[in-house]
Amino acid sequence: MAKKQTRRTFLKSLIGGTLAVFGIGAGGYFYAREVEPNLLDVQTHIVAHSLIPGQFDGTRIVQFSDTHLGFQYPLEELKRLAQKINSLKPDMIIFSGDLMDEPNKYDSAHAIVPILEGLHAPLGKFSIYGNHDHGGYGTNLYKTIMDASGFQTLVNENVALTRNGQSIYLAGIDDAMLGKPDMKASVNGIPTGAYKILLSHAPDLADDAIEYGFHFQLSGHSHGGQIKIPFFGALVKPPFAEKYHEGFYTIAGEVPLTLYVNRGLGTTRLPFRFMSRPELTVFTLKIPTE
Repeated sequence: MAKKQTRRTFLKSLIGGTLAVFGIGAGGYFYAREVEPNLLDVQTHIVAHSLIPGQFDGTRIVQFSDTHLGFQYPLEELKRLAQKINSLKPDMIIFSGDLMDEPNKYDSAHAIVPILEGLHAPLGKFSIYGNHDHGGYGTNLYKTIMDASGFQTLVNENVALTRNGQSIYLAGIDDAMLGKPDMKASVNGIPTGAYKILLSHAPDLADDAIEYGFHFQLSGHSHGGQIKIPFFGALVKPPFAEKYHEGFYTIAGEVPLTLYVNRGLGTTRLPFRFMSRPELTVFTLKIPTE
């Protein structure tokens, strides 16, 4: 009797065949499975805007995303990541969703808290829901872990970050796939003229965010396509990351929005990364000089 092929097995075979077709072969297969997923890329960027208050000039934000613990990304890797994040001396830390790959099957959830609790940022640590955080009955578990770790999980709400009487605003919305995002609720109470940052696991919601006057959006979800083939591009573009899947984008509107899509750290469905290294991102807020 023929063995039934699962979706994951099918995709694995498809990717392996694709790598071979493009002449990468066994060496590329090994690289995509065993090497690139461990090659952390620390990206550093300046984010300049005239509405950034003087007290926030030089503020360092570190974003990490999509660890997918339990599928290729182990706790030991998370410990090394935490050490790296602390070495960057962030003022603020953002986790943009998908902590565990399958929360209801992950048996080391208790061990996550002391690692994330050890992250330090004077302006705070903030998180949002990704689709995998809601999946597998993980909604309450994720919130419990992040609360215990000192992260504030933003769900269709915002928080004022204040230094010496000057503020910027950080808003977070629920996941687009399995949650109930409410962009309007997320801006409630933010004063006109304030610098506004949006956290949305799903990058394609930037097309909605432009209507609410956000200046900067941080997202994940896409894994940067996870596997990119020369002359073809990204092979894996999940729902709500089909339009924007890696790096910077500018969305035109009455108030232009700068979107950044982080490639994430772990993998899901397929244990491969090819031309899409795992990413840790450091943003420095700056007042424009001209």
